[in-house]
Amino acid sequence: MAKTNTKVKPKSKAKATMPEQPIETPSEPVEGATPSEPEVAEEEAIVSNVQVPDEIQNTMVETLSQTPPKASEFIIHISHSELFPFKEHPFQLRDDEDMRALIASVKERGVDQPAIVRPRENGGFELIMGHRRQFAAAAAGYSKVPCVIREMTDEEAVLAMTESNFNQRSDILASERAKALKMQLDAIKRQGVRNGDKNNPELNKRSNEIVAERNRMSVKNVQRYIALNNLIPELLQCVDDKKMKFIAAVDLSYIKPKNQRYIALAIEAQEAAPTGSQAQRMRELDQNDMLNADVIDGILLEERKEDTRVILNSQELSQYFSADKTPREMKEQILKLLDEWKSREVPELDQPTKHEER
Repeated sequence: MAKTNTKVKPKSKAKATMPEQPIETPSEPVEGATPSEPEVAEEEAIVSNVQVPDEIQNTMVETLSQTPPKASEFIIHISHSELFPFKEHPFQLRDDEDMRALIASVKERGVDQPAIVRPRENGGFELIMGHRRQFAAAAAGYSKVPCVIREMTDEEAVLAMTESNFNQRSDILASERAKALKMQLDAIKRQGVRNGDKNNPELNKRSNEIVAERNRMSVKNVQRYIALNNLIPELLQCVDDKKMKFIAAVDLSYIKPKNQRYIALAIEAQEAAPTGSQAQRMRELDQNDMLNADVIDGILLEERKEDTRVILNSQELSQYFSADKTPREMKEQILKLLDEWKSREVPELDQPTKHEER
């Protein structure tokens, strides 16, 4: 695969999501103070030979994420108007409990951990890591954000951004994971095996295998998540809102967009999403050009049979069986005990009730 060694700056013209004008605040964070931030613990950032505008104040780093400093590392406090979100950033900025806690922390202590940015071709800096910190800093009233500048290729930036968010975020939506994994896969395909390193453990591996290993997932699950990108927004929202099961959504992602829109309308009208088996049938009918709005309505209107299965997991059974018992042995023992219980209990139930003596 072709090497990608040239440092390519993004040409994104996306507007910043934060205020374009600096926010007036009574006090700025203390220059050079960079204690570790509890909410985020990102990888060490290194800056080398980066041209920084003279009007931006530089501060040499004394500590960065409790890692011994390197001579080329420095922190720059950059105005919000100079910071731009990552192009097609897949992760949302949500006003949730974690964000409110981060804002409170920033109000009390300032931004402890610098964001990681890279220079933009059209001026300003693109955020690689630190979108939540920038949002919290603006909400807390800070006009600037401490940043570490780093030169990165597009592929390096994508991998750094996605891996950081996967490692640090506790609640990731299915749509976010789907988009981020697709970005990783595309970046790895473009990047190839760097420098032809024969000792590289990723040599001769397929791109989806590399993505799976980096994210501690199976290749099958990586493929399933990436398939979700083919869902229309209404159906993808159903997955994020947990109104539709993941596996059912994967099957629907292979259906033509026109029929997906019919499915979305049917879900809204009937207030019920298709089950896994229904989604699989719809997929098969769509592949045979036999799926339409009437068929979709008919499938969703089917009476759903109640699941009468009783499932006991190994953790529940561990208190009754020794560790050397196999599932088959446990099942046989359970059935034997039920037979014994039945033989004792049923005759008693069949006996006529004795009348009280008068």
